[in-house]
Amino acid sequence: MFKTKYILAFLMCCSISAFAQQPTPQWRPNYHFTAPSNWLNDPNGLIYLNGEYHLYYQYNPFENKWGHMSWGHATSKDLINWKHLPVAIPEKITNDTTTMIFSGSAVLDKYNVSGLGKGQAPVVAFYTADLPKQRNESQYMAYSNDGGLTFTNYAKNPIIDLNKKDFRDPNVWWHEASQQWIMTVAMVDEHQVRFYGSKNLKDWTMLSDFGKQGNQGSGWECPFMIPLAVDGNRDNTKWVLMISLFGPKGPTMQYFVGNFDGKTFKNDNDGQLTLLVDDGDSFYAAIPWNNAPNDKRILLGWLQPGGKETFPWKGQMSIPRDLALKTTPDGVRLFQQPSSVIAGNLKKIAQNRVVSKQHLLVDGELKLDDISNANWIEAEFDLSNSKSAGIKLVQLKDGEGKVIKEIEVGYLADKNELYVDCSRSEKGVKNDKNIIQTAKLNAVGSKLKIQILIDKSSLEVFANEGEKVITSMIFPDEKATGLAAFSTGGKAVLNSLKVWDMSKRK
Repeated sequence: MFKTKYILAFLMCCSISAFAQQPTPQWRPNYHFTAPSNWLNDPNGLIYLNGEYHLYYQYNPFENKWGHMSWGHATSKDLINWKHLPVAIPEKITNDTTTMIFSGSAVLDKYNVSGLGKGQAPVVAFYTADLPKQRNESQYMAYSNDGGLTFTNYAKNPIIDLNKKDFRDPNVWWHEASQQWIMTVAMVDEHQVRFYGSKNLKDWTMLSDFGKQGNQGSGWECPFMIPLAVDGNRDNTKWVLMISLFGPKGPTMQYFVGNFDGKTFKNDNDGQLTLLVDDGDSFYAAIPWNNAPNDKRILLGWLQPGGKETFPWKGQMSIPRDLALKTTPDGVRLFQQPSSVIAGNLKKIAQNRVVSKQHLLVDGELKLDDISNANWIEAEFDLSNSKSAGIKLVQLKDGEGKVIKEIEVGYLADKNELYVDCSRSEKGVKNDKNIIQTAKLNAVGSKLKIQILIDKSSLEVFANEGEKVITSMIFPDEKATGLAAFSTGGKAVLNSLKVWDMSKRK
């Protein structure tokens, strides 16, 4: 759960203007999830049930700002088109107590070990109950016997209470080897993750703590852990533990790769090494879907809103991402790709609105077609004879046809560096330290593959099959629709380019 003090610190440094009531449809994403109205943050309780992906999320049902935290709810069959449903777990207010429903997870109690099911396997949700007046956070559970539509709070809540102010974000999952449910929960100020175990989802035993490694620049939040096969080899499976926190660029996530024996997690790398999930300045609080088909590990994160007000909604989710571990020269590393649930259906989703080009010689700047700014772009460059190359987006021209604003997504071959340069578009909106965002990346045989997902106010860049990802919030002018390829220090070859128009998705 993204706590109030972190939100306020982040928003202050972004120089946010006074709260706006003017609608901003030019920044409403088209194929990324938003609530119909009001504030949204962390994804919660992600679970796949009966052919549908359930998305619960931190939601303010009353205002377009943080507060009154409850669990909003939506479902989808394709991770693009969402059915908005009533609030699943609302904030509770009594005469002397306010209980806000902070972040958490949900599982299907297939064998009804909790005894809370009535004629079917119950969906059991775990969340942090935040009691601001008591300055206490403890872990609660609730259960559903109607497929996750409505929830009843467990009569014996809290299930874990340490009488702590910052103790939150329970993520629960089944550990087959030890035949128990495992909960990861954040010991925020200690920079630790605490592991608990349970046989019945109601009674929890502390197992161990992991922490004080990697980045400890701020409190740790929203922990989770999943197994991933290295290079697709199930006989070589590692555990990946992810944490959300604030780093030098603001909101960020780090991950650890190691082993888990049902009690203790051991990091395979030096404890001082920090591995980032995303090298941008917006990706936060991500968790994976439980029970996804074919045991897929699909990650969804919150994109923090950034330096502009939007109305009547605020906050959006990332594109869902398939996760994998691959061996690199630096060791075993996390790779992310836009989920195949979406990517495999682009032709249908975009209704065949696609521009396709091949073998274009790029010397300087090559103008391409104007776009809608709700686009999915895939490109491959050959930089054998070029120092840098890439794509220029959201180009805005003046009355004489001169480009006065743009965002540049490129690769510096001499520095092995992927970058997103917003200096010609987001000055005064972004913090100066985030105006250019970079990630170290080796081209493969002088070739660079990039996927650029631009959706009105969000930008996600995946490079070389997702070895590196840079995610950021942007706020282009409605008329900023120019698109160009570029090369400097020689001629690059744009081997292939595909641009899907996602503005009128199916």
